Amino acid sequence: MNRIRMIIAYDGTRYAGYQVQPNGNTVQAELEKALKKIHKGSPVKVTASGRTDARVHAVGQVIHFDTPLEIPLSNWKRALNSMLPDDIQVKQADQPADGFHARYDTTGKEYRYFVRNHPDPDLFRRHYTSHVKAPLNVAAMKQACAYIEGEHDFTSFCSPKTDIKGSKVRTIFKADVESSGEEVMFTFKGSGFLYNMVRILVGTLLEVGKGERTPEDIPGILEARSRESAGRTAPPQGLFLWKVDY
Repeated sequence: MNRIRMIIAYDGTRYAGYQVQPNGNTVQAELEKALKKIHKGSPVKVTASGRTDARVHAVGQVIHFDTPLEIPLSNWKRALNSMLPDDIQVKQADQPADGFHARYDTTGKEYRYFVRNHPDPDLFRRHYTSHVKAPLNVAAMKQACAYIEGEHDFTSFCSPKTDIKGSKVRTIFKADVESSGEEVMFTFKGSGFLYNMVRILVGTLLEVGKGERTPEDIPGILEARSRESAGRTAPPQGLFLWKVDY
């Protein structure tokens, strides 16, 4: 068997998330359906670096699968793209070192979240940005980001629906926010992320930006280890899995 690694991108707008579910179309289901055609009806299981929720996008998701087929590496990208819907795209395909695992070998991930900060929504970008009418104080949000960086217990920034039973300690290497005209972009790089963690971080930072909280509130929210202490969960459509590190 040959293990193939791919970097894929997808527009999550019409999907119920990445992972196969009983109800609703998913990115994984589309990948496995295309691979099943290539394998003449034999099922192929795809493993990803992690899940993304409904309407969340990816620029640099990493997957792997095992195949008995002897297809030249250069042909895998073209073959799969010819069978996938136009909102899922294979960007790169290669053969990793023996034992590579797309999920268990990750050393870090980068997420980006995009906000349109303007009184009016952008009709043509509504599926890729969250809309905030109120003016945002980017400097205050930057100050708050400094408290997020480092190793912390992020229980307050994790959905109670998580299936993680163990430690919720994670390390954030970078938390930043930048603005360019009407667009505000949040960037988070970390060792790993909990369920809904980025969206709750963004929701809390947006409350800082609106003046509903202060940057100095962040340490107390972290120490509380309670989801009720943090802000609202930001909508899914502004979130992108940007890059996975190994």
